[in-house]
Amino acid sequence: MKKTALVLMIITIFSKLFGLIRDITLSYFYGASNISDAYLISITISTILVSIIGTGISSGYTPMYTKVESIYGINAGNRLTNNLINIILILCTLIIIMGLTFTDTIVKVFASGFQGETLVLAIKFTKVGLIGIYFTFLIYIFNSFLQIRGSYFVTGMIGFPLNLIMITSIVVSSKTNVLLLSIGTVIATASQLFLLIPFLYKKGYKYNFRIDIKDESIKSMARSVMPIIIGMSIVEINTLIDRALASHIAIGGISALSYAYRLNGFVQGLFVSTIAVAIYPMISKMASQGNLLGIKKSMLDAIGYINLFIIPATVISMLFAEPIIRLLLGRGAFDENAIKLTASALFYYSIGMIGFGIREILSRAFYSLHDTKTPMVNAAIALVLNIILNIVLSKYLGIGGLALATSISAIVCTLLLFYNLRKKIGHFEIEKILYSFVKIVIASCLTGLISKLIYKLFLNKIEVNITLLMTLCISIIVYLLIIYLMKVEEVRGINLLIKKRLRRE
Repeated sequence: MKKTALVLMIITIFSKLFGLIRDITLSYFYGASNISDAYLISITISTILVSIIGTGISSGYTPMYTKVESIYGINAGNRLTNNLINIILILCTLIIIMGLTFTDTIVKVFASGFQGETLVLAIKFTKVGLIGIYFTFLIYIFNSFLQIRGSYFVTGMIGFPLNLIMITSIVVSSKTNVLLLSIGTVIATASQLFLLIPFLYKKGYKYNFRIDIKDESIKSMARSVMPIIIGMSIVEINTLIDRALASHIAIGGISALSYAYRLNGFVQGLFVSTIAVAIYPMISKMASQGNLLGIKKSMLDAIGYINLFIIPATVISMLFAEPIIRLLLGRGAFDENAIKLTASALFYYSIGMIGFGIREILSRAFYSLHDTKTPMVNAAIALVLNIILNIVLSKYLGIGGLALATSISAIVCTLLLFYNLRKKIGHFEIEKILYSFVKIVIASCLTGLISKLIYKLFLNKIEVNITLLMTLCISIIVYLLIIYLMKVEEVRGINLLIKKRLRRE
């Protein structure tokens, strides 16, 4: 898992940097405006419609495929995959028809504060974006298939054509027609699927038209994914509520919240997603073999590595929220008001970074054990808490209050999942996690303190963006030095892995 996660992390770093350039390009040409608000809400609508079902299906597909293939062989696995794909294509068609029929109503639900030109734009963007649902659903399934077959490289690479095409569409749309924003997004999504297809056949996949809704594997999978789908619906309702309230708080509020959430997602994607992708097929196989000790060990490693990367990122993001936003987005149409709005959201999202990250890993553990109900129940509790906190905190902190509410609810959900997982699989050295956690927190805080002092020292002597970049580079060196001197266990593991690789070469 360590080796796979490291390779994925390297690929993801470049992919996410490309994604960051995409967001910077969008902010440069459209800032935090009514156009960016309309475009981003249309993406939110398509994402929610897909991720609610897509995440559930891919999470249920991995353990089911592993089970079917281990018992009946690869041909049975192909039959399961083809059956699922054809059923999904029919489902996509129904979703698109419903979406196109009720687009106006859907947009008004997602962004109740939209009026006039902003509302009209959002409706147009959404209608175009719905077509991409076909491609996105297939990508969910095919990514899972390739990861089961051990092909992580190509699944990590699909972000490159996506971002390249989206960046191009943003630039071209600014000079021609804004609808190219959505058209470009659909084409970009399709490019991911086309990249995967050759690798699917190399890994033994063969498409055949087959639909059998009475298949026992499909029925079993449907039963297992329903709680995941409900749980994902709850998570996405959080997003819906946040965006709806943001549309009332300020013009550009949705954009500010989205940019901050994406920057938070940039960090999560670099570290959490790579670890989650590497660990899920592995623990699913362990679960099918009844290997609880292996699951515990893998979970311990995954949580430790997430702490190692996410905690310092949290501290730095909180200390330098506004300078980071100014460096990345503060140009073109992205004015001073947009910078302050987005920086506020980033600061409060950063508080929940560790909660977002560990929640993802813990949920995968439950899914691998065929327990999809527990994450669903905990997500429902987090939703109720988020709604209450949204209403209260947004009155005092505006856009930042919405981000803080999301962070607090994520942390609470994570603590509940910890408690439930321990009840399910028994003791798995939480004391060891806490010991390492405290060390990493101390190292991160010391790094943050030193970084802040360096930043203040050079702030008026060097250009502000150069000062920030220099400070961030120094902070990485300082953090690595501190965690090495403190003998953090996860550092030793990475060090051993690098030494093994060097010996082989």
